[in-house]
Amino acid sequence: MKEFWNERYADKDYAYGIEPNVFFKTQLETLPKGQILFPAEGEGRNAVYAAQQGFEVFAFDSSEEGKNKAEHLAKLKNVSLKYSISSIEEIDYPQDFFDVIVLIFAHFPAKFRKEYHQKLLTYLKPNGFIIFEAFSKEQIHNTSGGPKNTEMMFSEEEIKAEFPVINFTLLETVEVNLDEGPFHQGKASVVRFIGTKK
Repeated sequence: MKEFWNERYADKDYAYGIEPNVFFKTQLETLPKGQILFPAEGEGRNAVYAAQQGFEVFAFDSSEEGKNKAEHLAKLKNVSLKYSISSIEEIDYPQDFFDVIVLIFAHFPAKFRKEYHQKLLTYLKPNGFIIFEAFSKEQIHNTSGGPKNTEMMFSEEEIKAEFPVINFTLLETVEVNLDEGPFHQGKASVVRFIGTKK
């Protein structure tokens, strides 16, 4: 997968644009400033936006090309990111360290996904926030982006099982119109939530 993402991010244009995800942006505006983590952050559009809003931003991705693009965007916007090249297996942050974790279209292999999510949650402070949006299983019928494998997409039931320590304040499956760079365009089905760690 690393090679796939390096190839996708190698183009000078941003694969998913430079503007933040709409759901993420809306939710972030309601949260107090603090330390925020972006796993699988790619080209950095959401991380850079959070830095612009005054958050201390940490991010990681397996793609060197993604990091290069993220750091270029951060420089253009005059902000800084703590961005590392890493997989979820390799990362190691302090327990209960982050005020917010953001997962936007982070589709991990199905057989590791629950384990990955639960590892990430160990880094979130009690009462810390998580913002999540990804493609639902219904997205397989659309051409607006996402994996071609429904096992990598989400249902609300799977989310409840994979995030057992989260109190959900919002959990919904909705249809949206994506306009996020060349690879997220058109009608899409997404699952999204915001919640706090018990």
